[in-house]
Amino acid sequence: MTQVVSVHSFRGGTGKSNITGNLATILAGQGFRVGIVDTDIQSPGIHVLFGLEEDTIGYTLNDYLWGRCVLTEAAYEVSSVLGEQTTAAAEGSLYLVPSSIRANEITQILREGYDPTLLNGGFSQLIRQLDLDYLFIDTHPGINEETLLSVAISDVLVIILRPDRQDYQGTAVTVDVARELEVPKMLLVVNKALSSFKFSALSNKIEAAYDVPVAGILPLCEEMAFLASGGIFSVRYPDHRWTQTVQGIAQQILD
Repeated sequence: MTQVVSVHSFRGGTGKSNITGNLATILAGQGFRVGIVDTDIQSPGIHVLFGLEEDTIGYTLNDYLWGRCVLTEAAYEVSSVLGEQTTAAAEGSLYLVPSSIRANEITQILREGYDPTLLNGGFSQLIRQLDLDYLFIDTHPGINEETLLSVAISDVLVIILRPDRQDYQGTAVTVDVARELEVPKMLLVVNKALSSFKFSALSNKIEAAYDVPVAGILPLCEEMAFLASGGIFSVRYPDHRWTQTVQGIAQQILD
C-alpha cells in the first residue's frame, strides 16, 4: 500500500525542500518507486535539486490544476540522480512533479487561485499510474487549504523546524492541526543546528514540548552551503554526518 508522506514547515527557509528531495532519493535508492509533488506553488524550488530548468520543463502542477493535462504528464523521471545509491537487489525509480517557475504563471495562481480539492484526485492518479510505493508532498509553508488537504491524507507528516523561537511557536500550531486531522504518524526534524549544541539534550527538550518524536537533528554545515542546491546532498556526500542522519529519518518513515 502506498504511503503518503507530507513534509511541512510553518515558516519558510527551514530547508524543507532539500530534506524532501534527499529523503525521496534515499528511499528510491533502496529500490522503492517514489514520487514527489511540489505543491509550494507560490515559491517552487525543489526542481533545482534534480537539475530541471525552465527550458526542460513542459507541463507542471499548474497545468494540471488549470485543466491542461493529467498529472502524470507533468511527472518527470529523475532517477538518474540516484547514481550509485541504487541497491544491487532492486532498482528504484524517482519521479518529480514540479510547480511552474514562470513568473506569469506564479502571479496568475496568486491572482486567480485554484481548486485545491483537485490535488487529491491528482495524487491518487499519480500513485496508481506510476505504481508508487511512496508519494512525498513538498508543502507550502504555513497553514492554508492546500496544506490542510495534503496533511489530512498523509500517512506520515514530517515537520521541519529550526532551533528558533518563531519556529517553535509555529510548529506547535502545525502539531495541533495534525492531531485534529488525526494524522497516523508525525516526526519532527530539526535542521540547521549549530555543532556546538548538545543534540541529545535538544532532542529531549523538543520531544517533551510537543510529545512528538524527533526523528533527527541535522547540523548546519559548510558543505550544504557550498553545494548551493546544485544537486542531492546525500548523493554528493554519502558519508557525511548530515546524510547519515537523513538516512536514519528515512528508516523511521519505513518503520
